[in-house]
Amino acid sequence: MSNSPESQDPEDLRITRFDLPGISRVKPGQPVPYGHVLYGAATVGCAPATIVSRLTALGYDDIELPGGPLPLTADRDDVLLLRTEEYSPRWHGLGDPVSLRHILAAAGRHGRSPADVARRVTALGYAVPAGHALPETPDSRDIMLIRGSGRGSGDWLDWGGEAPVHHVLEVAGTLLCSPHAVAKRMVALGLRLPYVPEPDDDRILKHREGDATGHCWLGRYSEAPVGHLLAVARDTGRSPADIVARLKELRPGGQRDLPDTANVDDLCVLSERLDGRQPWLEGSHVGVQLRHILRASLVTGRSPAEVTERLAALGHPPHENAKVPEVADAEDIRLLEALDRSFMDNVHLEHVLRCASRTGRSPADVASRLTALGYRLPDEVDYPEVCGALRR
Repeated sequence: MSNSPESQDPEDLRITRFDLPGISRVKPGQPVPYGHVLYGAATVGCAPATIVSRLTALGYDDIELPGGPLPLTADRDDVLLLRTEEYSPRWHGLGDPVSLRHILAAAGRHGRSPADVARRVTALGYAVPAGHALPETPDSRDIMLIRGSGRGSGDWLDWGGEAPVHHVLEVAGTLLCSPHAVAKRMVALGLRLPYVPEPDDDRILKHREGDATGHCWLGRYSEAPVGHLLAVARDTGRSPADIVARLKELRPGGQRDLPDTANVDDLCVLSERLDGRQPWLEGSHVGVQLRHILRASLVTGRSPAEVTERLAALGHPPHENAKVPEVADAEDIRLLEALDRSFMDNVHLEHVLRCASRTGRSPADVASRLTALGYRLPDEVDYPEVCGALRR
């Protein structure tokens, strides 16, 4: 065997040249990464110390080695854990502790648990910060939990780092999974959160049934429907104020406070179908629909004024232009169902005629009643008294 870095001996070539994407051969005069030593041992099937001796004999005098003793053996799959996940892959150096990002990326890439990867990396001579227990179960999504943003930009959370409160919701939205599951896994990875995950958190954050896109969780800025919060309070036995306080801990978006006590009809009037179930009324700049108030009045037996007052206390007042009648009338409800205008819109001739056709009332009657309910009819029109034909 020739003692030259240019040796063409097959064994020498095996420990200086590796067929690995992004990992080039060791050239004479260049430092030899420790990962190269371990991979050479795994490739040839000998002890790492043997590789060091042979590289020294070949003239390589700058070999990176750990401060402690070399491992007796090196397995090829274990050594691949030491490759970095950068645009230009390289061996992880001994100078810095192995980052949490590296551990989780390697674990996900090889289907191993974070704890297993950390133990093996430590056994191979690399430094892993002490005092950070890791999960024994593998999860390829772990790397997503420490990413600075959904697009991969920004800083990565490292050992013992604190995640901002909105981070949990953003990760859960990206992975289409439970925010509570994300929070618990982050804690298991040794990360710190501004709050301690609780079993009721998912119930508070899940404000509708999920669909194929998984959009069932409250977002970072979206306000929770009041009906949802009252339903959670009822189902968990906690007070509405407690539920709101917990929601404010779970996400940074604003949330209105709720009345101290719940009314027996609250869930009914807050539900779109008036059945006490989701979907719940959402906040709107045009206010709660007048036909909803009148329907709620008929269902609960309360006057329209009482329903309006309670909805306003719950954060759902009608538009300021709305004129709530003293008595709920089914004909008014039918008329409002036929109208596709809000109190912010002007009602013109074509809208009046369409309502007359759909309800069988005369245009004059429709115009008069809409005006009485607070709608604006700015056109100077002499509406006929003749009833329109019902549309089939």
